[in-house]
Amino acid sequence: VQLVESGGGLVQPGGSLRLSCAASGFTFSSYVMSWYRQTPGKEREWVARIIPNGDTDYADPVKGRFIISRDNAKNTLYLQMNTLKPEDTAVYYCKTYRRGSDYWGQGTQVTVSS
Repeated sequence: VQLVESGGGLVQPGGSLRLSCAASGFTFSSYVMSWYRQTPGKEREWVARIIPNGDTDYADPVKGRFIISRDNAKNTLYLQMNTLKPEDTAVYYCKTYRRGSDYWGQGTQVTVSS
């Protein structure tokens, strides 16, 4: 299993970014995929998840601003982040759970600052 995030960067408050997570080594379309984020000194925080049938769920701090999606033909997970706030600054990780183990990507830094 390999997960590789991309798309992070520096953005001004109110701006948008789209993160991607390229997946390989497993049947991507069959698994729940999630986004988490972490800031220094804090525990990793769940952000959103999408199940194989496309249903989604979001943490309250991002509900209405972030959209999780998946392209099963491309084995890629996305996180569209809109109306970004300074408190969204974090390293963002994608994750899947397979055969009793969590698998994480290496993370991508998102910084929201003017």
